[in-house]
Amino acid sequence: MSFGSNLRMFANKASLCCNVNKVTLELFSRCSTVAFLQYDKDPGPSFSNPDVQKLLKSMTRVQLEKVYKKRSVSDNTVEYKFMTSEQLEKQFRKAAERAEKLIQMPPIVKVKEDSQKVISRDPALTNFSNTKFVIADITYGVNSSDRKILVRQTDGTLEYAPLSIRKRINQIYFPHPGRKIRLPRMFEPEHLNRCLANFQYEFILDRACVQFDPYEKEYHEITTKVYNHINESKRFDDLRSTRHFGPMAFYFAWHQIIDDLLYDMIKQDYLKNGAELVALYYQLNGIDYDKSIHEKLETLVQPQSTIQSVLKPKASDDMHEEIKNAIGKSAEDFTADDISFEFIETFVKTKALKKVQLELALQALRETNDEKKKLYHGLKKAHGIS
Repeated sequence: MSFGSNLRMFANKASLCCNVNKVTLELFSRCSTVAFLQYDKDPGPSFSNPDVQKLLKSMTRVQLEKVYKKRSVSDNTVEYKFMTSEQLEKQFRKAAERAEKLIQMPPIVKVKEDSQKVISRDPALTNFSNTKFVIADITYGVNSSDRKILVRQTDGTLEYAPLSIRKRINQIYFPHPGRKIRLPRMFEPEHLNRCLANFQYEFILDRACVQFDPYEKEYHEITTKVYNHINESKRFDDLRSTRHFGPMAFYFAWHQIIDDLLYDMIKQDYLKNGAELVALYYQLNGIDYDKSIHEKLETLVQPQSTIQSVLKPKASDDMHEEIKNAIGKSAEDFTADDISFEFIETFVKTKALKKVQLELALQALRETNDEKKKLYHGLKKAHGIS
């Protein structure tokens, strides 16, 4: 086959790429009938900030049974083994280490705008062909974002390929595992809405991470639609202990709509997480607050690693530990709760959108905590512990 034939065949493929991309863009314009909250500036630096990452990881609350739950994959087989206590502990440690990687949060960056960069205009090549020509550097080992991909227009203009064509050409020659060249039907409005109605949030977000890059507008539209639906349905536990909980909390804090998530944390007695969510809200929106609260809470409540959370505590003769296990909290936990109460109450009075709902939730939890505290001190006194 001659070079000219090869070039024309490639040009036809490029033309198909352009047509399919046009369909994809039209599809998403119909899908985005409801305006979504956009980031007014690049959220990347804030999201990658070590302090922000620490808050997001703490709020995620890793649970191995959630991380390793059965998923919609072809192979869900379970292998059973007889193990000694030492072998079991070793496997728990390995599972916990792997879980830390599995819950790695997808990055949040600004939408990358497409810009036309013309290299040259050659009128002599006008109408040389009725299709565009795509010229791609297919050198192995080059990063997809750095790969040179150019387009020769029918009027002779030579320019850098737009993002949509770059993505398709990269996928043709260097396929990303699981990614489709054409948009999967599940992202069409009808099917996407059905998935949301069935609360398949994690499935949608996992699939979006595979199909799109974090800087694509379609990725932002889909994730935003999922986060808003979760906020409306109040099903925050569906993403808790997954890699998507942190980005969701970040989205809510950035756009100052944390009230429902904060209410959920108060209702479940995750007061430390509630204080962390408020601190995240302050940090992302440039509001001054007493940052010493982090040191106070970490001093009282030592952050538990994923490995520590899955290993059973060793038997202890310490009566303090027995009382703590019976009540569910220690003296340090009650002190940390008091600090968190005060910090959250200040937010509710000054910044909250749903003051009454949050105030009632805080009052109910405080009353429950007071009862537990009385019981805790009563047990200590009964056992002669000062």
